[in-house]
Amino acid sequence: MTKYLLIALGLLASFAVQAERLKDIASIQGVRSNQLIGYGLVVGLNGTGDQTTQTPFTLQTFNNMLAQFGIKVPPSVGSVQLKNVAAVSIHADLPPFAKPGQTIDITVSSIGNSKSLRGGSLLMAPLKGIDGNIYAIAQGNLVVGGFDAGGADGSRITVNVPSAGRIPGGATVERAVPSGFDQGTSLTLNLNRPDFTTAKNIVDRINELLGPNVAQAIDGGSVRVSAPLNPNQRVDYLSILENLEIDLGQAAAKVVINSRTGTIVIGQNVRVAPAAVTHGSLTVSITEDPIVSQPAPFSDGETVVVPRSKVNAQQEVKPMFKFAPGTTLDEIVRAVNQVGAAPSDLMAILEALKQAGALQADLIVI
Repeated sequence: MTKYLLIALGLLASFAVQAERLKDIASIQGVRSNQLIGYGLVVGLNGTGDQTTQTPFTLQTFNNMLAQFGIKVPPSVGSVQLKNVAAVSIHADLPPFAKPGQTIDITVSSIGNSKSLRGGSLLMAPLKGIDGNIYAIAQGNLVVGGFDAGGADGSRITVNVPSAGRIPGGATVERAVPSGFDQGTSLTLNLNRPDFTTAKNIVDRINELLGPNVAQAIDGGSVRVSAPLNPNQRVDYLSILENLEIDLGQAAAKVVINSRTGTIVIGQNVRVAPAAVTHGSLTVSITEDPIVSQPAPFSDGETVVVPRSKVNAQQEVKPMFKFAPGTTLDEIVRAVNQVGAAPSDLMAILEALKQAGALQADLIVI
């Protein structure tokens, strides 16, 4: 009995390794973050602000702000140079269920010609959603990870990006976004990676726990689940569902090639049909080895340099390797490493295998 129990526990452990929590592979429809954007002024810069002659909107915004406090710049002053002020854009993500009074992080970026926002403070600025309503108010001191320094001779050094920074907790939420979480008699789970097998496993696992027809698959990427009407019960209900262990369906066989960086990723289910591959390169080197020609003694000749070129062609010998039927990823990597193929060579091999119909996978070049 003990022997069979140990075997059963070993099988359960192996299945748990391959399973994922439902909360890690799916999200609830309607429970999402929303993007916010705003415009404002950063003040207190150490002479690195906007040049108002080239960014007139900075001066216009500054004058409008002063007018709200009853201050009007006389026309006789002319164009004011604000070397310590910069116009900025502000953006943030409003998380789901955010309530008025809570704070969120914001990112502040220069939109003028300010060289650095280091040491600046953002003045109160509204953050709006796509519907034009104000959802948060931003203000605070910037944290800038980069810096910019220059010398009198024109030399300059820049580390990271000094024209953008963040304010942790820099915006206060003023309006909540309705999520629809507590509406209707059902909820929809959207898979992060649509897969028919995974959707079927979710339906089977939920129905096995709660009874038949509680969960129904809408398509390969969504599952509808019956839910209680009471919000408190609905939270408890989803707390149980999101911690269920779900066996994932294996992804489609893919080979992803990044031609810019030389990165190649081969999926687990990639197979190669019977094929023979060889790959080599021809290296041609040309060197100049001039010789000096000396005239005979007591002759009227002159010393001259006679050009002499050496041309050498070398064919790099690469062994041919053969793929047997159903070759796995490990065997592909081992065979390619044996011939010492570089990433660019491996790209050519994979593309040739795909053209020959021997690569049983989608070849994606990005």
